Order: sequence, then C-alpha cells, then structure tokens
Amino acid sequence: MMPTLVARSATRLQRTPSVRHTHRILFVWATFCLTSAVSLLFSIGEPGSLTFKEQIPQVCRGEPALKRLACCPFFCFAVLFFCLSPQVRPQEKPIVIGASTVLDGRGHVLRDTRIVVQNGKILKLDPQAGPINYDLRGLTVMPGWIDAHVHITSHFGANGRLAVDGLGAIEAESPADSAFGNEANAWATLLGGFTTVQSIGSAADGPLRNAINRGIIPGPRILTSLQPITVQTGGPQEMRVAVRKLKADGADLVKVFASKSMREGGTPTLSQGQLEAVCDEGRKVGLRVLVHAYREAVRGVVLAGCTQIEHAIYASDEDLRLMAEHKTWLDPQIGLAWFNYMNNKEHYLGIGNYTEAGFETTKKLRPPLIDLFKRAVQTPGLKIVFGTDATAGAHGHNADEIIYRVQDGGQSPMEALVSANSLTAESLGLGDQLGTLGPGFAADIIAIQGDPLQDITAVRNVVFVMKGGVVFKNVAR
Repeated sequence: MMPTLVARSATRLQRTPSVRHTHRILFVWATFCLTSAVSLLFSIGEPGSLTFKEQIPQVCRGEPALKRLACCPFFCFAVLFFCLSPQVRPQEKPIVIGASTVLDGRGHVLRDTRIVVQNGKILKLDPQAGPINYDLRGLTVMPGWIDAHVHITSHFGANGRLAVDGLGAIEAESPADSAFGNEANAWATLLGGFTTVQSIGSAADGPLRNAINRGIIPGPRILTSLQPITVQTGGPQEMRVAVRKLKADGADLVKVFASKSMREGGTPTLSQGQLEAVCDEGRKVGLRVLVHAYREAVRGVVLAGCTQIEHAIYASDEDLRLMAEHKTWLDPQIGLAWFNYMNNKEHYLGIGNYTEAGFETTKKLRPPLIDLFKRAVQTPGLKIVFGTDATAGAHGHNADEIIYRVQDGGQSPMEALVSANSLTAESLGLGDQLGTLGPGFAADIIAIQGDPLQDITAVRNVVFVMKGGVVFKNVAR
C-alpha cells in the first residue's frame, strides 16, 4: 500500500508536491479537454472544414486540429501555469530540517544539527537554525541514494508479461501503457529513496529524463546512455560514429556490450580495436563509457581505457588489481537482480533469451556473484560504485542491494552507504554536486526509520524524500 504522503512542519500541515502535482495535472487535463472542444467547435463551418466527428481522430493523431489547439490561448496559459507554478520549483524561503543523526554521505556521522535548504541546495548546517519546518529527529538522515545501473523503462505490461526489457520493447503496447509503466517505475524509485539513477541502454529513457527535468512528472534525476553500442554497430569507425551520434542526441554516457548475456554464455563480442575506438571516442566527446563485460573481456576493457565495467562476473584477482591500477570503476551486482529474476520467472520466461536454459544458468550465478564482490571489496584501491541492474519487478526495491552487499558480500554498512552516495556521485562526474550532505550540494535528502549502521535492513524504511529542495514523501509518524 502506498504510504500516506503528508508534509509536517513545526507549525502546520502542508500538502506535499505529490498532492499538488495531482491537482495541477487534473487542472491541465480539464483545460485540455475544454479547449479541445472549443477549438473544434470554432472550426466547424469553415470552408473545407471536417465535421466534429471527423476532427476528433485527427486530434488524437496530432493532425492539423491539434496544431490549432496548440495555438489556443487558454491551453497555452494552462501549460504555462503548470510549468511556471512556484509549487513545482524549489522554495525561495529557507527550509529548516531538524535532525538528531545525520550520515553525511562521506563516512561521517553528525549529531543534533539542522539542515538549512534554499533554492534547491543545502545552504548550511547550523544547530541553531530555526524555526524547524521538517522535524526528522529520531530518524537517520542522509543524502538521497544514487543507483549507477538501472533500466528505468523496463516494466511488465498489462498482461503481466515483460513488455520492455533493459534495451527496448519486447511486446507491442500502447504509448499510454508504455508511458504509465515508465512513470510508475520513476515514482517507485524516488519513493524508495533514490534521487538519482543512471539508466543504461534504452532510447525511451531520454523522454522520461526530460519530462522529470521539466517538472512534468515526479521521479529521480536520470542520466541515460540512450541506445547501447553492440557488435551489430559495426567496426571501429562505425563505433566512433555511433558515439558521436549519441552525444548529438543528448546521451549522458555511452553503454557498450563487450560480452553476451550470461544467459547466452557471456562470451566476448568485441575486438580490442572496437573497444579502443569506442572508449577513445567517448573521451574525445566528453562522455563516460560503461562496458558490460564478463570473463576475459574484462581485461580488454581496462586496457582500452574505458570508464567503468558492469558486472565483471568471473573476473580474476589480476583483473581486479588491473582495474584498481588503471582507476577503472567497477559496478558489480550481488543480489537484487538475481532475486528479481528468480521471483518473477513466470513474467520473463519464453521472452527473448529468458529460456529455461537461461534461467538455469542464472540460478547458478549466485555464488559467483558473491565471490566476485567479496574479492573486489578486498582489492586495495578498487572503487566499487553502487548499481543494482534493476529491471522490471525490481524498481522501488533498489535499497535491497545495499542489504545484500552487507549481509552476503561482507561490506561494512558505512562503506555500502557511502558507495550509494558520494562514491557513486564521483563516478558520474557529479561528486561536487550530489551524494554529500553539506553546503553547496543539491538538497537531495532522505530519512529512514532505524539505524542502518546497526541494522542494515533499516534502509527499507524510507519515510522522507526530498529531491532538489522539494519534498515528495513525508510519512506521518
């Protein structure tokens, strides 16, 4: 059941942005319907005009009648009201958050302080600031978490089957169903405490990212690679062209497949020349290059100078030391994705490479996943980012990966939490903006019930979420 969304201040109850967003959406939708009818009625009787019944389908398809609608001043005013409403922007007056326990995202614990937020950023930490607008004393407060590997548009369709996987559409669905599936994932992820995610491998990520950035729908901050680069892209020169196109299309990073899926054996797919070309071109255009790689492909990725390796199952100790030496980021997964596949087998089975044989291979991967993670944690100088590989069925449960890292992977609770904050922010090139609870950083702040340093399962109890100075969740306590 969705938690009650109540914003409590020290003096009065306030509606949270989630409720106000609903009101604005209803307002704009009502205005849309009204102005659609007005536009159509005004056009009836004009020379060469269609009848009312004939024009309705054209509006739905975006034909000339819709262009007429876009020129309607009432509709334009409604859109302008929604986009410029001060309720969807960070507050102008300072907001003060009272906190008794703060994890700053860098490994430090602060006690009995107050966080002053203004214009979407943390202004200062001042124990004397007041009055308190949000009293989070008794909770554990920290920066919003960051997930470096999700597939935010992957979801199950109306029939309960996988409609969109990490790369694109699997089964046909209406644009509306697709949009609702994407938005539901974004909302669940945000409510789960993740204020920033990196979504890797789907062109649909771009419109969702842009809609969230414009304030049209709520969701985490999204960085996306858009389309992935694979062996089908072509040779070294074609890969360079593909990287430049991604840059022109607005990608935030490049995703490359250097190995097949483990369901297909995980064998290498790219030559060293292809790897070197794509990673070199990424550096030239200013895009980080993340590479899906297993086994012997890992070493080639490191030597090609790529930014980060995803998964790296069956990497040797020598491979891990080489990654540390070359300052290559590692993004291993230990539990969430594996359990998600096992628990949702019926929703995946029979689609693409989700075969019985593929699931049998996946079932055997749990020990190798844990082994890799344990060896990675013990490798001096190796920077391990936090990424879940969340796909359909896992969105909103991203924090479970933190639990698996601690309980099964042997990482300390503080190290796991820092990885999901400042360390992953650094890997995104945003270490000076995100992942730290301190002056000048984005006001991405969450609070959980319990002490995760004593009981890591407390990360499942997110009761407060602020992103960019706007509160999206504040469960009544």
